[in-house]
Amino acid sequence: MTDTSRETPTPIGRRTVLIATGAAAASLAVTAAAPEAPTAEAAGTAPVAAAVCTLTKEMTEGPYYLDGQLVRADISEDKTGIPLELTLTVVDDDTCAPLNSALVEIWHCDALGEYSGFVGNNGHDEPDNGTFLRGGVLTGSDGVARITTVYPGWYRGRCVHIHVKVHTDVTLTDDGSFTGGQELHTGQLFFDETITTRVAALATYAANTVPRTTLTQDGIYDDGGAASGLLTLTALGSGPWAGYAGTLTLGVES
Repeated sequence: MTDTSRETPTPIGRRTVLIATGAAAASLAVTAAAPEAPTAEAAGTAPVAAAVCTLTKEMTEGPYYLDGQLVRADISEDKTGIPLELTLTVVDDDTCAPLNSALVEIWHCDALGEYSGFVGNNGHDEPDNGTFLRGGVLTGSDGVARITTVYPGWYRGRCVHIHVKVHTDVTLTDDGSFTGGQELHTGQLFFDETITTRVAALATYAANTVPRTTLTQDGIYDDGGAASGLLTLTALGSGPWAGYAGTLTLGVES
C-alpha cells in the first residue's frame, strides 16, 4: 500500500507560513498541561519576527497515522539508518511570533520503507512494535522543536518524506503520550533529491529494492521548495554516512 491512492488533499481552511526574514517579536503563549515532557528550548534569544510571511501548503496526513504516540525528542529507537537532526520552528501566521509549548509530531518510514504499525506493506518482514519512528516534542519559548531520527527510506509511489502535525493545548499523559488539544497543521517534509540519491546508495538503504519515486515524480510534492515543506539540509560530517541536519520554519493559524 502507498499513500498515493488515499492521499488526496481535502480543502483545509488553515494556513501555514514560512518565515522569510527576521526582526524581534514577543513569543505567543500556548499552554500544555503537565506532567513534564521533552521540550526544545534553545540557548540564546528567541527567533525574531518575520518582515515577510510566505504562505505554504498543508498536505494530506496519509494512511499511516496512529493516535497517541509518545512525547519524546528521539524517535529513532533501534532503527538503522544515518542520523537526521530536525530543527522545526513554529510561528503564528499573523504575528510571526514563535509558539511556545506547541507539540510538533512526526512519523515516517524506515530505511526499508516500512511504517511501524503497518510493517509488510512495502514487502519487507521485520519486527513491528507500533512506535518506531513516531513521536513528538513540545516547542520551547523560541518556538523550536528538535527531534532526532534517521533519514527516511521510501515506499512504492512516494518520494522520501516525513509527515508532520502541530498541536496546541495538549494534555500529557502518565504513559508518556498525549491527548486532546487542537490540531493546527498537517503537512509533509521533503528532501533534496541530490542528497537522497547519495543516501540511497548506502548499504542500509540500498537493501530497499522497491523502485524509488523521485521528488519531481512525486504526486504530493508540488515543486514549491520550502513553501511546500522542502527542508534545508546540512551535512553533519564529511560524507552522507555521517547524517544531516534538517531545518524548516512552519507557521500555523492559531
